[in-house]
Parts: sequence; C-alpha cells; structure tokens
Amino acid sequence: MSKPLEGVYIALTTPFVGEEISTKKLEENVRKLNATAVTGYLVLGSTGESVSLTDAESLALVDTVLESAAPGKKILVGTAHESTKGTIDFTNALPARGIAAVLVRPPSYFKSKMTREALRTHYLAVADASRFPVLVYNMPQNTGISLEPRLVIDLASHPNILGLKESSGSLSFLAELVREVPASFHYFLGSGHVVYPGLDMGACGAILAVANAAPEMSAEIYRLFKAGKKDEARALQLDLVPLNRLLVEVTGIAGIKYAQDLRGFYGGPARRPLLPVDEKGRAEIAALLKRMGF
Repeated sequence: MSKPLEGVYIALTTPFVGEEISTKKLEENVRKLNATAVTGYLVLGSTGESVSLTDAESLALVDTVLESAAPGKKILVGTAHESTKGTIDFTNALPARGIAAVLVRPPSYFKSKMTREALRTHYLAVADASRFPVLVYNMPQNTGISLEPRLVIDLASHPNILGLKESSGSLSFLAELVREVPASFHYFLGSGHVVYPGLDMGACGAILAVANAAPEMSAEIYRLFKAGKKDEARALQLDLVPLNRLLVEVTGIAGIKYAQDLRGFYGGPARRPLLPVDEKGRAEIAALLKRMGF
C-alpha cells in the first residue's frame, strides 16, 4: 500500500552564526537540497538541536523551511516539549499551511514516572488536540526512554497518529509492529545503518541525520529499492554505514555540521554546550568523504 508521506527525509541541522540562529543560512541549505531527490525535510528534530532552541527561534526556523522548500517537498516539524500542555500549545502555534505531520518525542526529564500509562495519556492528548497528523518518536539514545512496541501498536489505532520514527535501529521493533499496525501506518527508520533492511521488512521510509552530508546517497537507496534494484540498494547501504557511524555515533551533530561544510552546505558550529569536532574527527570526516567520492 502506498503511503502519502513515504520516502526519505533529511533531519535538518540548525545553522548558527556564533550563538544566534541564521535563517539565511538555513534558506540557502534548503534551496540547495531542493535539487536532490529527498522527499522532504524534518525541522526541529534531534539533529536540529531542538532542545537548545527557544520557541521564537523554532517558529522562525519553521517559517524559513516552509518558504524555502520546493513545491512537492513535504515538511515535518518536531514539536515536543516536556509537558503535554507545552507540546499541544507549541504544535498549535505552528503555521496552518504546508506542514505534513508533527514529530513528538516522549517527555523524559521525569523519566522514572514515564510509565506506559503516562506516555499513552500524553500521546493521546496530543493527538486529540493537534491539527496536524502526529508521528511518535522513539529516540532512547537521547531520551533514556524506549517506547514499548505494544504501546505504539495501541497508539496506532488513534485516527490522528500517523506513524512512528524509530531511531534505536532495532529491526525487531519493526518486525513486531508491521504485523499489527493499520496498513496506513507510516514506519520511518531513524538510523542510517538500517535503511535497506528496514525497507525490505516493511518500513515506508527514513528520516536521517546522515542525509545532511549524503542526501543523494540516502535518497538513492530508497529509489533503487522501490525500483526493485535491491542488489544496488544493498551495495549503497553498505557504503552509507561507515559515514553514518562516524557522523552520527562518533562525532555527533558537530561532525555532521563539519561534513556539511566540506560538502558545500553551511554547517557551522553547534550551540553550546555541544563542542566543535576535534582535529582528529575533522581529519577522519574529510578522509572518508574523499574516499566516498564527495
């Protein structure tokens, strides 16, 4: 079954000049990325340093992406706050135009109290109040909370919960869900390590941090898979794994931004307390991009 939002999305970084956001640099990045075959963009995700932004900054970034994205590119927006009310209020403060869905990670500051029932109540309240379809976001590496597959299956019955972004990289999570969620449910992979095997097991696409540095390769894996050229898609996946590991797992957001700089986009600094990638990391990123032909 074809799903309206299926495909590969870039989890956009947030450009800073010094400590201030730069909507101009974001516009320039998006206009360059419009020439690639990615389906669209996620603004205010983990890679966008959303937890380090004010609401006013966040809304300015959303406006910029909406204005800069090419026609046909789909826009997802991260809207999570630590309270249910805060998440609902920010979600409904977004522009009414051009947003395909919102992405909501679980509240995590009071993680010992985030029981299955607390999380279920939170997500159902957000879905009830949101004027946009909701994507649940599982990101245990950052939140310290791993959503249970049975909870997501339960949430999937809500008419305004469109799908899941699953960033733990667990294929067993995918295997458990795809058998029981509605056919219209969108399962997005959040790890560049498992795009090909995840698609082969029933995922409908991916939302990737590594796509900031390799948008062409990320989109091509999906295109080849959908065209039935699985051997070629698998080969590209194997090529993507070392880059994903170096940028996402080893050097993090600062490394992703450095790779963007090398590829002709604007990466710039991360916002403190995140530190710049060190000299060793920069050398490794430059060498790997060169070996990959970028």
